[in-house]
Amino acid sequence: MARVVVTGGAGFLGSHLCEALLDRGDEVVAIDNLLTGHVSNIEHLFSRPGFTFVQHDVSQFVWVPGPVDTVLHFASPASPKDYLDMPIQTLKVGSLGTHNTLGLAKAKDARFMIASTSEVYGDPEVHPQPETYWGHVNPVGPRGVYDEAKRFAEAMTMAYHRYHGLDVRILRIFNTYGPRMRLQDGRVVSNFIVQALQGHDITVYGDGQQTRSFCFVEDEVRGILALLDGPLTGPVNIGNDGEFTILELAELVIELTGSSSKVVFEDLPVDDPKQRQPDLTIARGQLGWEPRISLRKGLERTIPYFRAALDR
Repeated sequence: MARVVVTGGAGFLGSHLCEALLDRGDEVVAIDNLLTGHVSNIEHLFSRPGFTFVQHDVSQFVWVPGPVDTVLHFASPASPKDYLDMPIQTLKVGSLGTHNTLGLAKAKDARFMIASTSEVYGDPEVHPQPETYWGHVNPVGPRGVYDEAKRFAEAMTMAYHRYHGLDVRILRIFNTYGPRMRLQDGRVVSNFIVQALQGHDITVYGDGQQTRSFCFVEDEVRGILALLDGPLTGPVNIGNDGEFTILELAELVIELTGSSSKVVFEDLPVDDPKQRQPDLTIARGQLGWEPRISLRKGLERTIPYFRAALDR
C-alpha cells in the first residue's frame, strides 16, 4: 500500500485516477483548487478509508504532512476553452505548480509523475507521433500557454531527475474522454455529445478532415498505472491509436444519440493541429499496455452520463 498525492484530483481524469488507486489499496490525498474540477467528481470517495481531499492551489507552496510515496501532478486546465480563458493560471500550474510538487516529491523521497500531453507535439510534421519527436509548437500563439507550460513541466521534471536523482515518470496523454467530463468542458467529444443530445447543430471547425485519436478514460488510467509502476522514466505516449476525422466523430455521435442534429462548419481556430495519433510502440513493447475500448464502445458508455447530467 502506497500513500499517493494526486493534484487535480477533483478533475475529470484525476478523479478516475484517485478511484483506481483506492481500488488497488493505496491511500490517496487529492489536491484541487476546484478551478475546473468539482467536488461532485469525488464525493463518492469521501466515505472510503484512506481518502483525503485538500482544497489548495498548487501554484502556491505545497506541503502534505506524513509520509508520501508518490506524487502525481495532474492539475491543469486541459481543454482549449479553459486554457484560452485562463492563460496565466495555465502557465503558472505548469511552471510553479510543477516546481512545487517536484519539491514535495524531493522532500518526501517520493516517485513523481507529470501528466504531460500530446499538445507538446503541436501541429505535428511527423505522423504518428513517437516520443522522440520534438514537436512543432508556436510558442506565442494562443495555444502556446498550454503547449509550452507542459513542455516546461517536462524539462523541469527531467532537471530534478538528472540533478537531484529524483525517480520520475513523464506521461503524454492523448485526447481522453468519458464520464465526469463537464457539460461545458469545451473539448470536442463533450461538445458534440451535448449538442447532439440537445438537438443543436454540431459545430465542426474547418472541413472536419483534421484527425484525432480518442482514448476512453478506463484505458487511460490503466496506462497511467502501468507507467507509474513500470521501470521507464519516459516520456511515454498513453492514448488510443485509432485515428478518426472530426467529421467521423460527429457522425458517430449523431448515430449513437439518435439525434436530429445537423453538422455546421466554422472557421478553424489558430494553430489547430491537422492530425494527431500516438505511436504506442513503447507502451505496447515495454509496458505491456494497449487500449482495449473502441471509440464506439467508449461513446456508448459516455453518452448516458451526459444525458443524466443534462436531465439534472
